[in-house]
Amino acid sequence: MDVKNAFLHGDLQETVYMKMPPGYTHAGGRIKVLSEGEKVEKPKNEKIVCKLKKSLYGLKQAPRQWFAKLRSALISNNFTQSRSDYSLFTKKEGHSFTCILVYVDDLIVTGNDMKSITEAKAFLSSQFYMKDTGELRYFLGIEVDRNNQGIFLCQKKYVMDLLAEYGLNGCKPLKLPMDSHLKLTPDGGDVLTNAEPYQKLVGKLIYLTITRPDIAFTVHVLSKFMHKPTNVHMQAAIRVLRYLSGSQSQGILLASKSYARLQAYCDSDWACCPSTRRSTSGYCILLGDSPISWKSKRQAVVSRSSAEAEYRSMALTVCEVIWLKQLLKDLSLTHLGTTLIHCDNQAALAMAANPVHHERTKHVDIDCHFIRDKATEGVIKPTYISTTEQLTDVFTKLLPTKQQRHLLSKLGVCSSALSA
Repeated sequence: MDVKNAFLHGDLQETVYMKMPPGYTHAGGRIKVLSEGEKVEKPKNEKIVCKLKKSLYGLKQAPRQWFAKLRSALISNNFTQSRSDYSLFTKKEGHSFTCILVYVDDLIVTGNDMKSITEAKAFLSSQFYMKDTGELRYFLGIEVDRNNQGIFLCQKKYVMDLLAEYGLNGCKPLKLPMDSHLKLTPDGGDVLTNAEPYQKLVGKLIYLTITRPDIAFTVHVLSKFMHKPTNVHMQAAIRVLRYLSGSQSQGILLASKSYARLQAYCDSDWACCPSTRRSTSGYCILLGDSPISWKSKRQAVVSRSSAEAEYRSMALTVCEVIWLKQLLKDLSLTHLGTTLIHCDNQAALAMAANPVHHERTKHVDIDCHFIRDKATEGVIKPTYISTTEQLTDVFTKLLPTKQQRHLLSKLGVCSSALSA
């Protein structure tokens, strides 16, 4: 369910003053509205302000005060705020489970008991002016479709609007989001006189990666040049739109009939950045057969070997797995067992298993070695996987068309809505 609140304000817990709005003046110790053509001279050096009792819409304190007000109301109704994601509130009563997810003034209400959901919505309506928009179909640019196979998420309308904005409706689609022979560098091409169009386009593409893991690596590369883009970078960004024109309805399937277990894939592309020689880490995490988390990120330091780059990527993946387990625990998924971490580098697996520091690992930051502790505790289990079946290759490098399609299909990426 999607519930919307009409007012975004809360009671202020701090002293905030506001400048007088246009058309108001101070006269005789009282504030009055000026009539048309009326003029009142304000005494010299007199500064008049308004002391706010509530946080007005647009005030920088408004989102925080609104959330504090909403949080207080939900907790008073026996909801519990998640420590893993502060925008998530859950309520358990016997076998009944209700969940509320908050994004500013938009709320998604769900659960396993319709009676409890109705009671939660009635409570919210009694506290705030609410608008119930019914079953969730469209939320923050994400389209939701469901049937017996599961829930299909896509951003088709978002893609169509993006193509229309850049005049690419009906253009010839491309098979890959980036030219496999192109190596983007900071000084390649002529610097754009105005970087804002490029920054806006890449920002919109970043939001599209919520349901499009196939462009995550390309967008990661493009985002490295936000501060000083060139015409070559802009052409590469436009190419992504041409790729999207051939797969507008593509999205991800959250399968309803898969076993509830976490499994993760991690990989890296060693020294792939031609200007900094830093490696790119990538991971994807599946709950059953459904992708729920993925990332492509440049490593903070230069790795001295491919094994070290893979090891750092594994550490990043383990951090995400631990957080997801805590989050899923709040959603009553507690029996997830040991999470398999699939890696295609035998040296990195040996580093994760061997507690002895030697020449190849003594320079690695100590925070990376917590992988061994989590493996000993049974939280994770590093496991070898063939390079041809490494799903994370999608997030670390450009792949041939056939291999890209093969891995995306295993990731749960679909090209159209679910069939009945």
